[in-house]
Amino acid sequence: MLERLLRSGLATAAGLLTGVRALWAEPPPTAPCVFYGNHVSHGDFVLLWAVLPPALRKRTRPVAGADYWDRDPLRRYIGRRVVRAVLIERERTRRREDPIAQMDAVLAAGGNLILFPEGTRNLGDADLLPFRSGLYHLAAGRSGLPLVPAWIDNLHRVLPKGEFLPIPLLCTVRFGAPVVLMPGEGKGAFLDRARAALLALKPVEAHRE
Repeated sequence: MLERLLRSGLATAAGLLTGVRALWAEPPPTAPCVFYGNHVSHGDFVLLWAVLPPALRKRTRPVAGADYWDRDPLRRYIGRRVVRAVLIERERTRRREDPIAQMDAVLAAGGNLILFPEGTRNLGDADLLPFRSGLYHLAAGRSGLPLVPAWIDNLHRVLPKGEFLPIPLLCTVRFGAPVVLMPGEGKGAFLDRARAALLALKPVEAHRE
């Protein structure tokens, strides 16, 4: 009960603080899917998760680094119990589970994922960092899996690097048409196409590349 109340409060607070709105190119998917977005802040997954319809939000879990969320008891509680994150070890030498298997288990159970394929926060000048291969391996292991691009706009100004208190600003999450791995499509070509689909959602006037 407490975790449910905290989850609801987190979504409400994100909406009040940022006035965030969702713009959908197509109706939200009903089948298990992966929402993938740009990554500029620790609050990215909260904003994306908060704008999902309640029924969809209930079965959607963010993918996050265990090294960050397992650092202390408070973060561990929030990561594992409140937001129900799929925590993966980013350092290969410390892994006891296969990250792809961890994520696929959620999809197999009918859940959704929030994934940031850049792998780390983008604090540079490029719009997007190169995508890591996890998105491809999920798509390759589950035929027809919808991968929904979601561009999170303005959050890097709400919670700049090194700041603890957020700045109230309006934010938008733009959801594009799902991307699906095509038969015979190679990893490089697929990741380039998925990256382009996400980048296409960024407002033209805000492009840095």
